This record gives sequence, structure tokens and C-alpha cells, in this order.
Amino acid sequence: MDEHGLTLFHLEKEDFNLKLKKGADADDIRAALGEMTAPAAAFPTAPAAPPVAAPAGETPAGETPEEPADSGREIASPMVGTFYGKPTPEAEAFVNVGDTVSQGDVLCIIEAMKVMNEIKADCSGTITEICVEDSTPVQFGDMLFRLK
Repeated sequence: MDEHGLTLFHLEKEDFNLKLKKGADADDIRAALGEMTAPAAAFPTAPAAPPVAAPAGETPAGETPEEPADSGREIASPMVGTFYGKPTPEAEAFVNVGDTVSQGDVLCIIEAMKVMNEIKADCSGTITEICVEDSTPVQFGDMLFRLK
């Protein structure tokens, strides 16, 4: 489960039921979001990708770059899914702009195929930007956070 970033695996067949859950909050999050547990197997997700640096390129004429090249480290989405910045709809956000995080701190959850995948900081720093709105879809490689 660690190797593939899974927090929940549920397989149910005629006379066989297997449910593996890492951590105590996967069902709580799902219940808070109003989703039912589907009796289907979750496929492994891609392992977390290292943060991706912004592509070096030219700025269109007349425009200035939004951030300088050394503006910090980016945390990119390691998978396709739905971004959640809070553990439950009523809870406070995992992180806010200006928060200092340490390596291994949970930054958000990305739901993929009914599995809640915690996205953790791969380095220490200060959150300078949250690039995604809560409850919106993200693609592999989309920038989620910027750290300095």
C-alpha cells in the first residue's frame, strides 16, 4: 500500500470480502463527503512524482513572468483525481498560505477511484501558493502547491 500510495483497498466477490485500510480516517472522510463505499477493487495508483520545476521558456511580448525562476519548489499532483484541501467539508484546511510545513506533513488529499490518497510534503518550507481550488479535478503533473 505504501509503494502505490493506497489508503484503502476493498475487494468483494460472492463469498469473499477483503478490505485493507491504512489509517483510521478513510471511512470518516468518505462518509463526510456523502459517498458510499463501492464493493470494487481499487487499482494501484502511480507512486508520488517528485516536484516538477516550472518549464523554462520565453515570456510573451509585453507580459512579465508571474514568478521569478527561483520562486520556490512546486508540489505537483502524482495522479488524476479530485483535490481536497480539508480532511472533511467542515474541517479546517490541511495547510494555508504562509504555513510552515515539514517533510512528511499532509498537504491535501486526492481522491482517485474512491480511494483517499494523502499527498505529503517531500521537503520542508513555507506554503507560498495553493494553486488548486478545493473539490476540483486535477491531472497528473498539475501544480498543487508552491513552497519556499
